Amino acid sequence: MRVLVTGGAGFIGSHIVDQLVAADHEVVVLDSLHPAAHRTRPDDLHPSVAYHWDDVKDRSAVTVLARGVDAVCHQAAMVGLGVDFSDVTDYVAENDLGTAVLLRSLHDLDWTGRLVLASSMVVYGEGRYRCEEHGLTRAPPRTASSLDAGRFEPTCPHCDRPLEPVSVPEDAHVDPRNVYAATKLHQEHLCNAFAREHPRVTATALRYHNVYGPRMPRNTPYAGVASIFRSAYERGEAPEVYEDGGQLRDFIHVRDIARANVLALTTEQPYDGALNVATGSPHTVLDMAEALAAACGFGGAVPKVTGAWRAGDVRHVFASNERARAELGFVAEVGFAEGMHEFATAALRP
Repeated sequence: MRVLVTGGAGFIGSHIVDQLVAADHEVVVLDSLHPAAHRTRPDDLHPSVAYHWDDVKDRSAVTVLARGVDAVCHQAAMVGLGVDFSDVTDYVAENDLGTAVLLRSLHDLDWTGRLVLASSMVVYGEGRYRCEEHGLTRAPPRTASSLDAGRFEPTCPHCDRPLEPVSVPEDAHVDPRNVYAATKLHQEHLCNAFAREHPRVTATALRYHNVYGPRMPRNTPYAGVASIFRSAYERGEAPEVYEDGGQLRDFIHVRDIARANVLALTTEQPYDGALNVATGSPHTVLDMAEALAAACGFGGAVPKVTGAWRAGDVRHVFASNERARAELGFVAEVGFAEGMHEFATAALRP
């Protein structure tokens, strides 16, 4: 199979490329080496792959590369919360417009095949909650006054009782609460619209949870929290943990994310729709910081719980992985302790 991987030089994309090549697929990569993810050209790229340093927003370049491919794995995007709202135009351009240009190129080619999109758990906003009295309940956005007072847990909008966080299935209500999240959901909508109008196309949106592992970028506001903590330990500093560190997340290793993509591209029966890609075993952010400290050998650098908060952050969000197991046969293989131990010394990108 011939596969176009957009963003194939990036953190996740490069692992997908490696696994596709290992499975004897022909891979073509389009990557703009966006400065939010790359300070230099990576030196860990697969030697047998054709890399094209073009922008996914360049329709002529995309059209040339997409001609004759059997599948498209769309990873190119700006990720993370960024610096502040001034990033909005960059996020919309790279994520929304980039996806639109890709789809327009595929339309012009009368393309057929599998389209796999890198989406994210951030489309859900707050995770799913259950009230002892009112059952499944949507948590309202947390207020600045509550967060300033250290009241981080959402409460039931009906009775103000504490809510119990539960795993999020794919059919849960979506409620993106920051710019990045809004663009990821719009990417899903664009791909779904394309698939509906092109009956011989299937569109699978893989909603990644908190990805970590080798080749993460370091020291950038667009990096994941695991990379930010790891970089702090390397500087001999205690990482700053927001709120009280009790935020529940599902930390999943990049090799598992890559394997889910390969499965979505190659399973006998393609899947149309969204799938959570997660381990099914959540941990707190403080758990992750402490596990990484122990694995790094920096036991003395105790994570600093600051009580600070960021607008757009949510309290708890972790996934049900049952649908990915049923549809793709996907089960995460890298455990939390094993993954953090490896990540403590894994090569990061500058």
